[in-house]
Amino acid sequence: MAQEYECEELMLSQKKPRKAELSEAQKQANRELARVRISVEHSIGGLKRYRLLAERLRSKDFGFYNAALGVCAGLWNFYLSA
Repeated sequence: MAQEYECEELMLSQKKPRKAELSEAQKQANRELARVRISVEHSIGGLKRYRLLAERLRSKDFGFYNAALGVCAGLWNFYLSA
């Protein structure tokens, strides 16, 4: 995944090894990551309230999709600020 997406840091949760448990430090790190992730998931869910982004867009114009995403993000930010 790190090869496909260029990002500064890839944050993945620790998985429990077979027949073993996670340490308390690993569990705490997973909880902190979950706190960050849930805000991102809520933001994506808020954007999907606009039907344009929730369903498949059949336009081949990538610029239109970027503009539509920008408008929906602006509307969602306006909703959150009001």
